[in-house]
Amino acid sequence: MATNELFLAVLPLVHVSTNQYLGYGLTEETLTLFPSRSFATQFFPDEVDKYILVFKWRAEKYLTGGHSQKFEFFKEEASDGRVIVKVVQHVG
Repeated sequence: MATNELFLAVLPLVHVSTNQYLGYGLTEETLTLFPSRSFATQFFPDEVDKYILVFKWRAEKYLTGGHSQKFEFFKEEASDGRVIVKVVQHVG
């Protein structure tokens, strides 16, 4: 089975709309995967498991199917003690 090596990132989003009353300035965080380690979020050890759990839960439900068969998550320690999450996507 072929694999893709990806890295978990948290992106803060601020909505900009022409309508001030419907969502202008609404903020949220989005979890996504990048193929480059340089874009990975460096998590603090006490928060990384929460992000992995949320992504894993949603990935199993919404991102598997077709060629994407499963995801595996691996924590890697960064040089400053924080944690980067490598995600192996199994495709076939």
